[in-house]
Amino acid sequence: MWYEKLPHLNAALNGASALLLAIGYRAIRRKDVATHLRCMLSAFSVSIAFLASYLTYHALAGHRPYTGTGVLRSGYILILVSHIVLAALTLPLSVTTLWFALRGRFDKHRRIARWTFPIWMYVSVTGVIVYVMLYWL
Repeated sequence: MWYEKLPHLNAALNGASALLLAIGYRAIRRKDVATHLRCMLSAFSVSIAFLASYLTYHALAGHRPYTGTGVLRSGYILILVSHIVLAALTLPLSVTTLWFALRGRFDKHRRIARWTFPIWMYVSVTGVIVYVMLYWL
């Protein structure tokens, strides 16, 4: 079925989000606000596309069980649980962070972005790790 290809797309979208977040972070550290804004809006858009694709896949295909054993299984479960918990926080954190930035409330934006960025980055990177462990190990 066509939706069986969605996990590959999802991993690519997570990887793209991580890359855009890293470039955006570097840009703001260099005081390049325009590049930072473009990267963060792009990372948000890519993450929304991921969420739509992820929900579509799981609505149509269900879940894929992990078949590894031993230490790999323990590592997979640890990564997956932390990924899921933090992923649930990422959407409201990212929306709030972007809201403050787009409203010019940069004091609040900076305060919440200090939490949003590392959580969002972790979720994007561990999303790719979960994919690799499910489909390639």
